[in-house]
Amino acid sequence: MPKNIDLNREYISTPEAAKRTGLSRVYMAQLLRKGTLDGFRLGREGFIYTDSLEQFLATDRKTGPKPGPKGPRKKPVTNVP
Repeated sequence: MPKNIDLNREYISTPEAAKRTGLSRVYMAQLLRKGTLDGFRLGREGFIYTDSLEQFLATDRKTGPKPGPKGPRKKPVTNVP
C-alpha cells in the first residue's frame, strides 16, 4: 500500500467524483495528477478525498489567478487595396 494514503479522510474514485460533479472522469483524473485535488493513485485507479473535492467545487474557478479566455480571438486585419 502506498505511504501517502490518509485513511482518516473519506475518499471516492475518480469515476464516482465525475458522477457527483457532472464533470468528466478524464478531467477529474487530470486535476488529481496536477495536484489541484488531493488524493492518491492505487494501481491505475485514482481516488480523490471528498473534502478536497468539496473545497474545489466551492471555489469560483472563473475568476481565479488564471481565469481563462475572455472570448473569441479577433481575426487579424489584412490590408486589401
